[in-house]
Amino acid sequence: MPFIAVFVGGGVGSLVRYVLSLWVGSLWGGNFPLGTFLINVTGCFLIGFLGGFSEKVAVDPTVRALLQTGFLGGFTTFSSFGVETFQLFRKGEAGVATLNVLGSNLVGLVMVVLGFLAAKAMLNAIVRPK
Repeated sequence: MPFIAVFVGGGVGSLVRYVLSLWVGSLWGGNFPLGTFLINVTGCFLIGFLGGFSEKVAVDPTVRALLQTGFLGGFTTFSSFGVETFQLFRKGEAGVATLNVLGSNLVGLVMVVLGFLAAKAMLNAIVRPK
């Protein structure tokens, strides 16, 4: 069952990534790959949130496989990030490429922490220890 969950989650995550990337690109064009950046940092927040949530609430392993490995694995775009950054370097846009690398990694890490803390705060407000 976890294999099917990963398969379905990955397909849905990839589709959501594709649609959001097109939408963001249509709103804010330019050299910086903003769609990929926003998807990556949002995925980082969500994976942090799931981790924080899972520390207080039991999450079924199949549901975790669906969400974390499947959906978020398909949704986040590290391979797209790599190729877009490489293309920026090849086009001589080293500054934009460097901004993408630093921003994606630093903001991504911060978003994982914020997601984790958000889940913990939410659950502390909702679930009272016995």
